[in-house]
Amino acid sequence: MSFDIALSGIQAINESLETTSNNIANAATYGFKSSRANFASVYAGTQANGVEVGSLTQTIGQNGSTQTTGRGLDAAIDGRGFFVSRDPQGGMTYTRVGIFSTDAKGTLIDSNGKMVQGYGPANGGALGPMGDIQVPTGQIPAVATTKVSFVGNLSADWSVKSGTPNPTDSTTYNMVKQSVAYDSLGQQHTVSAYFAKTGDKTIDVYYSVGGAAPAKGATLTFDDKGVLTGTAPTTISVGIPATGGAAAGSVTIDYTGTTKFAGEATTTTNRSDGYASGAFVGVELSPDGSLVAKYSNDQTQVVGTLAVATFANEGALQAISDTSWTANAASGTALYNTPGVGLSGKLVTGALEGSNVDITSELVGLMTSQRNYQANSKVLTTESQMMQSLMQAL
Repeated sequence: MSFDIALSGIQAINESLETTSNNIANAATYGFKSSRANFASVYAGTQANGVEVGSLTQTIGQNGSTQTTGRGLDAAIDGRGFFVSRDPQGGMTYTRVGIFSTDAKGTLIDSNGKMVQGYGPANGGALGPMGDIQVPTGQIPAVATTKVSFVGNLSADWSVKSGTPNPTDSTTYNMVKQSVAYDSLGQQHTVSAYFAKTGDKTIDVYYSVGGAAPAKGATLTFDDKGVLTGTAPTTISVGIPATGGAAAGSVTIDYTGTTKFAGEATTTTNRSDGYASGAFVGVELSPDGSLVAKYSNDQTQVVGTLAVATFANEGALQAISDTSWTANAASGTALYNTPGVGLSGKLVTGALEGSNVDITSELVGLMTSQRNYQANSKVLTTESQMMQSLMQAL
C-alpha cells in the first residue's frame, strides 16, 4: 500500500510540474493565463489511497500587464471580456489576444486566421448587425463643397477703395484670400475673395472662381465696436461651374465671427467642407473599438466596431488552447457589447496584454514540488529497504 500511495504522489507531482513548466514556458506569450494544479485525496472506501490532480484552474480573471506595441491593429482589453472570432465551421472562440490584420479579401482576422466579429457601420445612429468585419479597400467618392467658413479680422485701418477690384492691380482692393472648393467629381476650384473697404462700417467682398473676373457678392456691415452686424445678401452663394463632366455647384460663404478692429488684418479660419476622392491607405483601431479606415485625401471612415464578450462564469470557459476558449453550459451564454459598455472592459489600442504568469511564484512552486518529489521518493526507498530486510530475515 505504501508503494501505491508514494507512487500516486510522484505521478501527481509530475502532472503539477507539467502545469508549472507550461506556465513558465508561456511567460512571454500574449494573452496567456496561468494554470494551477489542484490536488485531491484518493480514497478506497474509508481507506486513504494516495493523491491525484483533481482539476486544473486557469486564472482567467487576472489580467496581465499591458505592453505597448504602437501597431494600429493591436489592442488589449483593460478589464473583463474577450475578443470574439469565428472559425470556418461557424464556431465562436474567445481570446484576450488582440493581434488583428486583414486578409486578401479585406476581412478582419485574428492571429490564428479566424474572422473577428463585430458590428457593422452605424446607420442613423445605431450599430449594424454583428458579424464579420469587412474593410473596403477601394476609393471613396468625392464630396462637393457646399460651405466655406471664414473668420478673421478685417483691419479698420484700411483705406477706402472704389470700383470693382482688378486682380492685376493690388491698389484696387485691400486684401485677397483664396478658398478651395471641390465639385461633384472632386476637381479642385479656387475661390478668390477680394475685400474692399467702402465706408467706415462697410466692406464689400468680390468673388472670382478659377481666375474669372471678380463680381460683387456681399457687403459686410460692422458696428462702432468692430462687430459684424449683418451681411447683404443674408445668404452669400458663389457658383462653381460645371467642368469635365461634373455637375454645377454652389458654395455658401459664412463670415460669422469676423471683426473689424484696428491693426493688422488676420485670418483665423478659412475652412471648406467637401473633398476629393481618396484611395485606401490603411486601417487602425480607436479606443471605442471602432475600426477606422484611412484614405489618401485625409478622410476617415468607420467601417465597423469590435465586439467584446463577457460571461457570467468566465472561469468555467473551456480552453481549446492556452489563449483561446469556447463557451459551455457552465460559463453561460456570451453577452456581447462594444468596448467600455456594460461589463466589457475598455480598449487600449496600440498595445497587447501580456501573460499573467508570476515567475517568482512559479519558481517557488518548482522548489516545493522538488521537495515533495524527494519526500515521496524517500518513502519508496524506505519501503524497499524494509521489504529487503524482511526478506533477509526469513
